[in-house]
Amino acid sequence: MNPVHKRILKDLAEGRISVNEAEKLIDQTLLAEVSGLATLDVGREARKGIPEIVYGEDKSVDEIAQIVNRMLESCDRVIVSRLSFEKIKQLKQLFEGKEVRSFERAGVVVVRRSGEVRKSGGKVGILTAGTSDLRVAEEARVVAEEMGCEVYLEVDVGVAGVHRLIPALKNMLEKRVDVLVVVAGREGALPSVVAGLVSVPVIGVPTSSSYGFGKKGLAALMAMLQSCSLGVGVVNIDNGVGGGALAALIANNIAAARFEK
Repeated sequence: MNPVHKRILKDLAEGRISVNEAEKLIDQTLLAEVSGLATLDVGREARKGIPEIVYGEDKSVDEIAQIVNRMLESCDRVIVSRLSFEKIKQLKQLFEGKEVRSFERAGVVVVRRSGEVRKSGGKVGILTAGTSDLRVAEEARVVAEEMGCEVYLEVDVGVAGVHRLIPALKNMLEKRVDVLVVVAGREGALPSVVAGLVSVPVIGVPTSSSYGFGKKGLAALMAMLQSCSLGVGVVNIDNGVGGGALAALIANNIAAARFEK
């Protein structure tokens, strides 16, 4: 629970504020404003299970730091995506003293005020067609793990050597994953192949690891959208955050249903 909401409910329980005052205070904390820079949805995780993730590519380090500090007033941790190595280095220096986890390949930083991620019981499998797709796959992995999932990753199992796929899929199915994220560039064929072999949902993530007629992932995106295998959903090119978040939502809801039984 949001720590600010906890304090409000404690004040309500101890009679320091009325029900109407508590409702007003909670409404006010759902959005936080960084003056002239951003309006933050600090209640998103409590409302829908997906934390607000700060997109760092087009923001300066100073702007990112302002947003993160403001979010940490209401949240236990903040995820920042699409960061260069240099920005990651600077942010680690700026937040010295706080718990900072950096994922250089994914271009992601997690700044944590306190606490650990509570495990949801959801299980997500991630497959990449090639090692050049690993950056996007790592982005998906970090997001799914921050949403409480166990994540299993198999790399370089694309259709250029399709014999590599079967052992990787067998491993995923033995782990009883709830959903598979399949990351591929070039002709984007891997999600269709995987979806034809498994009974779990498949999320295709096209990557820009292509050239010439492939137009930086456009061919992969079009191929995944045209998949003849049922059970494939597709997110945008290089959208590891979107693929990881969608996979975690599916896995977490399945896990919740398992626990209810």
